[in-house]
Amino acid sequence: MEKIAVIGAGSWGSALALVLSDNSHEVRLWTHNKSQAEEINHTHINSKYLPNAKLPNEIRAYHDLKQAVDGVSTVVLVVPTTAIREVCKQLGEVLNHKVTIIHGTKGIEPKTLKRVSEMIEEELPRKYYEEVVVLSGPSHAEEVSDRQPTTVTASSNSIAEAEKAQDLFINENFRVYTSPDMIGVELGGALKNIIALGSGISDGLGYGDNAKAALMTRGLAEIARLGTSMGANPLTFIGLAGVGDLIVTCTSVHSRNWKAGSLLGKGNSLDDVLNKMGMVVEGARTTKAAYQFSQEKKIEMPITNGIYRILFEEAKPKDVVDQLMTRMRRHEMEDLSNILNNKYSS
Repeated sequence: MEKIAVIGAGSWGSALALVLSDNSHEVRLWTHNKSQAEEINHTHINSKYLPNAKLPNEIRAYHDLKQAVDGVSTVVLVVPTTAIREVCKQLGEVLNHKVTIIHGTKGIEPKTLKRVSEMIEEELPRKYYEEVVVLSGPSHAEEVSDRQPTTVTASSNSIAEAEKAQDLFINENFRVYTSPDMIGVELGGALKNIIALGSGISDGLGYGDNAKAALMTRGLAEIARLGTSMGANPLTFIGLAGVGDLIVTCTSVHSRNWKAGSLLGKGNSLDDVLNKMGMVVEGARTTKAAYQFSQEKKIEMPITNGIYRILFEEAKPKDVVDQLMTRMRRHEMEDLSNILNNKYSS
């Protein structure tokens, strides 16, 4: 049994806390919201983010970060990308010993184009950890909390740290593989949210399975194209953190990015969608970062660029789809060969 602090009491943080508690670890779940911590401790329900799940009585919620991490061996960061830097700065002020750092956040920072692990490394003094571990893959919090079969990937620049995360989380319902390709695992988890927005837009417009299959397949090519340009192994994108996460996020009603896209496809503005959702939609922020990178590095990403125009330039979804369908003819095998050979334009 280990003492573990899960930092972030959203749906995914709560679900991961439940997995760790099932594995007999002492779990502390931190939230910046005092009333939320009190609710979890008194009712063992996280009504805002995971209302249908009963959290184990052994999970203790905290509002005080210093108390939450006191004496723990592992810190699991599950906060939005917008909060990563600030939370890491706060951790640096309250930690007084070395821990294992695992994050389950999927996103890229606009302007800097940093992955989450890079943001952590910039803000949290290295004396407090060896290497960052990322946990990613096809995993809806609602199903994990219901203890349905789920498989994810743990990746780090240190195989020992990745295997430690594997040992902490793995059980009969939650299987964990390891991967040495941290760049690919992080980018796969982040970039698939862009395509999930597009999938929701397609459904919101009333298009069928043919359109969604095309969007997902060509979207995966864009993910691999951008990912390999940043140093990822292209094979990672046909694994759990790539096509696996893409499938689950593009096809499930549990996906907040799909929900947001569906509302956009039905004519809602981005501001209206974000207000209706009431939760962070990482795909919108990641779209801005990926669009910026594709423009700077001249990497052709027509789907990402189209979604960017819908989100931030008020383009009409149907107009964007029509433009994508009338693009110049391509040879699919030539495009896939370019990805495998690190040629980023198509």
